[in-house]
Amino acid sequence: MVKSKTVYVCQECGASHAKWAGRCDACGAWNCLVEEAQDAAPPKSMGAGKGAIIDFSALDGVPEDTYRLPCGIGELDRVLGGGLVPGSAVLIGGDPGIGKSTLLLQVVARLAKVGQRACYISGEESISQVQMRAGRLGLGKAEVELAAGTSVRDILTTLGKGATPDVLVVDSIQTMFVDSLDSAPGTVSQVRAASHELIRFAKKKNMAVILVGHVTKDGQIAGPRVLEHMVDAVLYFEGDRGQHFRILRTVKNRFGATDEIGVFEMTNEGLEEVANPSLLFLPERDTPVSGSAVFAGMEGTRPMLVEIQALVTPSGMANPRRAVVGWDSARLAMVLAVLEARAGVRLSDREVYLNIAGGLRVHEPAADLAAAAALLSACFDVPLPSGSLFFGEIGLSGEVRAVSGQEQRLKEAEKLGFHHAYCPSKPMSGKAKATSGAAKLSLGMTSLNHVQDVLAMVHSGQTLEKVHA
Repeated sequence: MVKSKTVYVCQECGASHAKWAGRCDACGAWNCLVEEAQDAAPPKSMGAGKGAIIDFSALDGVPEDTYRLPCGIGELDRVLGGGLVPGSAVLIGGDPGIGKSTLLLQVVARLAKVGQRACYISGEESISQVQMRAGRLGLGKAEVELAAGTSVRDILTTLGKGATPDVLVVDSIQTMFVDSLDSAPGTVSQVRAASHELIRFAKKKNMAVILVGHVTKDGQIAGPRVLEHMVDAVLYFEGDRGQHFRILRTVKNRFGATDEIGVFEMTNEGLEEVANPSLLFLPERDTPVSGSAVFAGMEGTRPMLVEIQALVTPSGMANPRRAVVGWDSARLAMVLAVLEARAGVRLSDREVYLNIAGGLRVHEPAADLAAAAALLSACFDVPLPSGSLFFGEIGLSGEVRAVSGQEQRLKEAEKLGFHHAYCPSKPMSGKAKATSGAAKLSLGMTSLNHVQDVLAMVHSGQTLEKVHA
């Protein structure tokens, strides 16, 4: 009989330790070691000639035809790259109560209505609880196969009988367990083993599987990092539960573009698509105020306009406070340093607050110019021109650098009624096609090539050199 020994496994990185410690030596996380039983027998060596022969193929071979399975929700299909790919595994994470289970229940209901066999397995709620949610969302008549269970062996045995489902939803992967392991559900070994079995079954049967993952307090999906490498797509739900909209963001997708987002609005009937998300994040006031600038950003392939708000106040403290919501704090510190060093605007003795209106998080450097304009507008209490927008990256020498997607940004702004854009004088190199497209727009363009140009525009309101394609 093979004896087993006790090891302590880090729940953050999966490293094994011979004894318990308060801190993991591999990743440095605290209070993350959990006791698990492990076979003491060493693994057998795998010599040549003891396995099956695998086939190699050429790169220029004809791949098998793959088709997309539309979910019936346009925003989700956009994030996935056109729909679910049969045999793929998708991992969805997000804060508790943000709407993961609600969205997936709507997905399986819509797939069932078009004749697809959709199964929903809940490891957190009972069948009656899921049925109550379905009734509240008006989905009670959908022919969804619903079950409650946590044993992976039982789930695979049940799915192996009869026709294979087209889509399987497992809510959540942290509640599943493999009975061949002695560790508790949710541990690194159980999450890894359960995910491996479900993904292997899905690829063998050409079935799309969607896994719901819990997140830690840092916003990362709980469990081993290898889980995100095992699946084909990783989606994150963002948004505050106090807000009425949610953002579904792609961070990995083997079958489509990354950094795509889908915008949903939480209603009493569930999550509804937002056809024009720019309207959610634009100013709701009629008269311009100081400290407000509209930024024309890009989320994946989608242009999106958001409002950047800034507030600059005197401070009596030795270290004035810098607070930022929805933007990188290091990026704010850099913009403040450039404004002080290159434009001569003293901000080191003032408190600075910056906010992306609506709760959206902006990641691209193209927001530098809009943030700088909002900061200078708040500093001198001068409203920016009405109906204008800003985009451009600021370098450490104070120059405004070109960014990609200029044509898409300008078209979105014109569609929403903006009539003037402040941006770099030249588009990004190699974008000649974008320049020709921008020439057809009726949107006015003003070049801002340095932060001193931004200061001059805010200070005097004078119109700088116009850009003509």
